[in-house]
Amino acid sequence: MGHTQRSGLAFAIKEKVKDKAAYRKITETLKKQRQGVTVADIAGQTALPLATIRELVPLAADEYAGRLQVTESGEILYSFPQGFKSKYRGFRSILRRGAEKVLKGLKIVGAQVFKVWIMVMLVGYFLLFMLIALAALAISVASSSSSSDNRSEGRGGGGLFLAGSIFDLIMRIWFYSELTKAVDRSFNGEYYTGRNARPKGKPLYKAIFSFVFGDGDPNGNWAVKEKQAVIAYIQANRGVISLPEYMVLTGGTPQEAEEGLKTCCVEFGGMPEVTDEGTLVYRFDDLLRRADRRDRSFGGAAPLKRLKTFSSNPQKLNVWFSIINGVNLIFGGYFLFNALATGPITTQAQFDAASYLYKVTYALSGAVLPNPLPFVLVGLGLVPLTFSLLFWGIPALRALLTKQENEALKLANLRKIGYGAMWDQPQGISAAAIQVDRPECQPKNLNGAQNQIIKEMGSYAIPEVTLDSGGNPVYAFPDLAREKHAVNQYRGTIKSEASSLGETVFDSNA
Repeated sequence: MGHTQRSGLAFAIKEKVKDKAAYRKITETLKKQRQGVTVADIAGQTALPLATIRELVPLAADEYAGRLQVTESGEILYSFPQGFKSKYRGFRSILRRGAEKVLKGLKIVGAQVFKVWIMVMLVGYFLLFMLIALAALAISVASSSSSSDNRSEGRGGGGLFLAGSIFDLIMRIWFYSELTKAVDRSFNGEYYTGRNARPKGKPLYKAIFSFVFGDGDPNGNWAVKEKQAVIAYIQANRGVISLPEYMVLTGGTPQEAEEGLKTCCVEFGGMPEVTDEGTLVYRFDDLLRRADRRDRSFGGAAPLKRLKTFSSNPQKLNVWFSIINGVNLIFGGYFLFNALATGPITTQAQFDAASYLYKVTYALSGAVLPNPLPFVLVGLGLVPLTFSLLFWGIPALRALLTKQENEALKLANLRKIGYGAMWDQPQGISAAAIQVDRPECQPKNLNGAQNQIIKEMGSYAIPEVTLDSGGNPVYAFPDLAREKHAVNQYRGTIKSEASSLGETVFDSNA
């Protein structure tokens, strides 16, 4: 086959792939496999629906010259003994892959440029305002020493005090390297030589971005992770799961768990069945036909979300950022107000009536610009003021949202702990027993959360309430105990041999 034909065929295959993100996820999973895998194995690692995997895996096997082994059970094992390299190497395929890499690189570069831009805006404006203040200081000193006009001297002295205060601030920040020390967490005041090099800390632009936007969601792609945990639990428990077990894994209420299990049935070939005792269970035989028999369910433990943090920076560093931004805010507001109130300075009377720092800045700008007003109004006023307000406003809003999200996160985590405790001990449990010594499982109103979880389970299985020796209510769930017994008995009737792949009856490489 010529290069042109291969290129056209590769393009035709890509045209068949409607869900390119799913295809990419499948190929990335197949690259990591050294032995043959089934559709169920891929589902457990990607959490993609079985129908999607069955549609896309043959395309991947064709493009990357996969080996197909059909077992006695009818399952196909996919492996790639010749390496994972596309057999379509035409110009169009190379161009497409190159374009994807370039686009990915541009996204990374764009994110880095945005982070650097924030740093340049914050630090750049601070340095610019410091230079303006130092220039005003120099002019003020020269004016004070040569002028005998009391009014002029008094006005210059005020500018001298303002500029001197700002000069002291820049000395503290930059010459004593307080900011640099804060960025480098490992700095402890030691003297570093060439042989004892100072350890590198977080780059300044990353630290500034962390203050404004945080460090990302620690629970990113959680829906996929949670679905992977459910699949792993099903595979480790003979393809069967009950609604309370799903509640333990996901932390959803009975109503949410019911909807979630319906979705799982559609995506992974599940079927609801009723046991001899009348208990409803959900059976997923298709997820059991796998080559990798390892238990990935962590003993049935529910995955817990991690708390979101405001920033990974030391508090001292964030304080310095706030100080620098505050300086920019003050200067930006000052220049914007004076530019709107005073406007252009064209006469001596306007010059004498203008604020000291404003008229000095206006005069310095006029030396290089024909009309300095737009520069002072927008460049030194509106832009830094708007940036400074956003620099404070975004973190303030994010801190509020993070606090609210963490409370909801703690409640969801505690639900899993509580549901798990009631499933393990349906014969009797108190609300106070629903707790764990972990910050991500401790809502602010712990007592209210504990009682809420009891009520949620009570909407599924009505409890029997008694009092302990201390007069505290103890909740027993006899219906839950019967369901647990029925589910375990039902699992015992399922033979592991039923999901065995058997011997290979066909090998594409034979």
